[in-house]
Amino acid sequence: MLVNAKDMLQKARDGKYAVGQFNINNLEWTKAILLTAQELNSPVILGVSEGAGKYMAGFKTVADMVNAMIEELKITVPVATHLDHGSYEGCYKCIEAGFSSIMFDGSHYPIEENVEKTKELVKVCAEKGLSLEAEVGSIGGEEDGVVGMGECADPDECKAIADLGVDMLAAGIGNIHGKYPANWPGLSFETLAAVKEKTGDMPLVLHGGTGIPEDMIKKAISLGVAKINVNTECQLAFAEATRKYIEAGKDLEGKGFDPRKLLAPGTEAIKETVKTKMELFGSVGKA
Repeated sequence: MLVNAKDMLQKARDGKYAVGQFNINNLEWTKAILLTAQELNSPVILGVSEGAGKYMAGFKTVADMVNAMIEELKITVPVATHLDHGSYEGCYKCIEAGFSSIMFDGSHYPIEENVEKTKELVKVCAEKGLSLEAEVGSIGGEEDGVVGMGECADPDECKAIADLGVDMLAAGIGNIHGKYPANWPGLSFETLAAVKEKTGDMPLVLHGGTGIPEDMIKKAISLGVAKINVNTECQLAFAEATRKYIEAGKDLEGKGFDPRKLLAPGTEAIKETVKTKMELFGSVGKA
């Protein structure tokens, strides 16, 4: 069932596990993630970046597809549709389209402007019953064409944003989007602990969940991370399974070129990836 992410993340924070946000890119992605969440009785957040929203013919198309799929597949676990790294304009488009949760990424604005815009969105989301994620200190790696090394957020700035009444906070702790470079120094747990100290009970969000070693993920959860975002890992698994299918010449056998057959191995690979992550995050059986 479609819900906002507030309740599921507070439960995760108290239960010392994390809910996975798995970004969706098309119908196969959405179906694979929903079926896996239902099978494992796990809450789940479907992340949609502005680029993916555009690719899937707009946020309304995405919201309607997810709602229809929840109904058709009889999904009873809690599901949130969440705008990932939303611009100020993008947030309003998703609110209008019927998303249940949004992330406003004001990390590139001066902190005063980030505060001002976040404050306004807190009010709008509260009125409409949506959950809101804010970001402080930009997350490194490539995000819609912008590349940066993992920065660490200023704990005082995190407190300023958390105090506005957002439901969850993404704070940069040296994490990056995409594949991690060989010289990556690892997560800054000092920053995470300092942010936690300043923001108290606020559920924290870890972006760039692909490629962070398992022990670091577990330590981050123990320090207050209640939501972990995964995107690249599902994309890599999908691509690898599809490549194997084609290289084995399966698309040339019978009706192997039919997209239902061609995309099936990749879809299964997404399911496997999501299952592994849900087990690691500890959200299995928590719906």
